[in-house]
Amino acid sequence: MLLYTHSSCLAHDAGPGHPESPSRLQAVLEALNADRFAALDRIEAPRVSREQLERVHAQSLVDEVFGSAPREGYVRLDPDTAMSPDSLEAAQRAAGAVCAAVDALIDGKTTRAFCAVRPPGHHATHDTAMGFCLFNNVAIGAAHALARGLERVAIVDFDVHHGNGTQDIFCEDPRVLYASTHQSPLYPGTGKREETGVGNIVNIPLPRGAAGAEFRAAFTQSMAPALHKFAPQLVLISAGFDAHRLDPLADLNLAADDYAWVTSELVEIAQKYASGRVISSLEGGYSLAALRESTAAHVAALLD
Repeated sequence: MLLYTHSSCLAHDAGPGHPESPSRLQAVLEALNADRFAALDRIEAPRVSREQLERVHAQSLVDEVFGSAPREGYVRLDPDTAMSPDSLEAAQRAAGAVCAAVDALIDGKTTRAFCAVRPPGHHATHDTAMGFCLFNNVAIGAAHALARGLERVAIVDFDVHHGNGTQDIFCEDPRVLYASTHQSPLYPGTGKREETGVGNIVNIPLPRGAAGAEFRAAFTQSMAPALHKFAPQLVLISAGFDAHRLDPLADLNLAADDYAWVTSELVEIAQKYASGRVISSLEGGYSLAALRESTAAHVAALLD
């Protein structure tokens, strides 16, 4: 199994007191330094290409992100989303990690990969950087997989916030299934059940306070049947761990065991339809203790 990361992803800084801080990725990498993860093949993430970016993003957004990178201090793209001098490099490496993982899996080098990267991506729409996200890493990877010849790619998003950007990008593309569990109501306000795209969008909003039982039922009753019907050739995971009960930005009550369980379910589906191919990329998660525990459980299930 491959682990993609890059030092620039630790250097990206959204400003003092910002919840999307370098300590998040540090916690993830510390968790994955445990002996049980010695089998991970650690790879420096490459930069994404402009061609790969523009498969899903408007040229205007790509130009904005490249043109906004400051030499010092901070530049705000919206009230939540900021860039520091290292942010452009980090964003290029974060998206590049998922594309490199796609290549590695399609070329038969491995069947699993985890991208320990930031900034996260799933709020970045076709033409707007928002919600801490500059480029939509998982969407860029999905589009790259299609360009490499795959015909059906599934994106499963269990971040506590709905991935409005990923839905925006693929809502009219039947080659991509986007399936999300998320707290509702909550930022960004999208992700209602009736938002179904061209039949390729599956939204499963969870009420405040929902815990593992409700999450597992949502997956078993709604998400899993959609995945089986779609029969993906690749499973991509937007792995946000902010639905954990300790997270300060939301109000769901998942535990690390729930992330291990859903990961194992997704691996089983990938074994059936996708030659076992699963790529996961870090999204949200703002309790460092929960991030360490949940990432370890998630990656251990990927390794199994």
